[in-house]
Amino acid sequence: MTATALIRHLPGLIGQSVALRGWVVTTRSSGKIAFLVIRDGTGYLQCVIAKQDVDEATWETSRLLTLETSVEVSGEIREDSRSPGGVELGVESLATLGPSADFPIGKKEHGTAFLFERRHLWLRSRRQTAIMLVRHEVVQAIRDFYYERDFVLVDTPLLTGAVGESTGTLFETEYFDLGKAYLAQTGQLYAEAAAAALGRVYCFGPTFRAEKSKTRRHLTEFWMVEPEVAWYDSDDNMRLQEEFVSYVVARCLERCKAELDILGRDRGPLESVVAPFPRISYGEAIQRLRDLGSDIRWGQDLGGDAETQLAQQFDRPVFVYNYPRDVKAFYMKQNPADPTTVLCNDCLAPEGYGEIIGGSQREDDHDLLLGRIREEGLPEKAYGWYLDLRKYGTFVHSGFGLGVERTVAWICGVPHIREVIAFPRMMTRLYP
Repeated sequence: MTATALIRHLPGLIGQSVALRGWVVTTRSSGKIAFLVIRDGTGYLQCVIAKQDVDEATWETSRLLTLETSVEVSGEIREDSRSPGGVELGVESLATLGPSADFPIGKKEHGTAFLFERRHLWLRSRRQTAIMLVRHEVVQAIRDFYYERDFVLVDTPLLTGAVGESTGTLFETEYFDLGKAYLAQTGQLYAEAAAAALGRVYCFGPTFRAEKSKTRRHLTEFWMVEPEVAWYDSDDNMRLQEEFVSYVVARCLERCKAELDILGRDRGPLESVVAPFPRISYGEAIQRLRDLGSDIRWGQDLGGDAETQLAQQFDRPVFVYNYPRDVKAFYMKQNPADPTTVLCNDCLAPEGYGEIIGGSQREDDHDLLLGRIREEGLPEKAYGWYLDLRKYGTFVHSGFGLGVERTVAWICGVPHIREVIAFPRMMTRLYP
């Protein structure tokens, strides 16, 4: 019986007979010989069908194949340096498993509105599968990085009564008889509680922001990884971030060469992503921007254009640290050296991709934290458990969140993050 194989394993099976299942990418024929390229999700394979070597039914089947027809082929694996993966299949049998008539996405150029309406089919394209494979490697690298460093994964709720970020960007719902609940903007507050139990933790999952933004950097649903570490101050936090980002980028450079080539990604800028990263204070960032002609003033948050201007001055990600307290979240630690600022940082990716990480040392003083909750007009009762962390064995701790989509977009060199998640959710997109 012929063994069923995956395309990625075929270079090690030269001379053997195998069976494969996949989907048709291209076909062409010269009369007595036909060439068929199929994909199975692990790679692409050229199949050669010689009319004299197959029965009439197999030959006729090969002539009727159309784009994205699912097929089963079997035959001998042969070495061929000109073919994808360096091998080809000499076809002995061919069967159609699922016909595909009039596949709606062809070789011609299609607009993004057309393609996203057919996102479920567009995912099959060579470019989109390359992006998904890079994302897969990024996610695996994230998990490996924290596993290797004794972090514990903690699953945090997606429905919560405690707001983590701005109250203006919440998806709200009624929660039975208990009042309002919100889709989580972050798992951070719960990760802080887990850090008091386990020391080094992280949460990793979808988060939701009802931001009425149509920029290339925003989605309403995205994935974020959020480590939280007991006894880490703001400097420790930035060291962890640069080690983390360098690790993830290095993994993709090592294991995703083919995918980055498909995407036309210049790997040179990624090869410069090595710790340590440069650090500039918020005040220095404002001065640099003003020197570049910006009219930004101290006290304003940095927008996308400002982040791009700053990042363009460096060959690797850059930290901007200690922002004004009035533009940052309530849980960030007040800077003892300057109470108008907080001990926080953003990590800005180069090449115009902006903030990929936001992090801070957390406020560990009960009374200062309570004061900030009251300033923000947040419901104290909803944060009773969070304040308890400062009443029962308070401790210095820090953490951050890395946005997976922005990071994948940067590594892939993709201009818009809507391409780096299988089914993006935006203000104007809820289908499919």
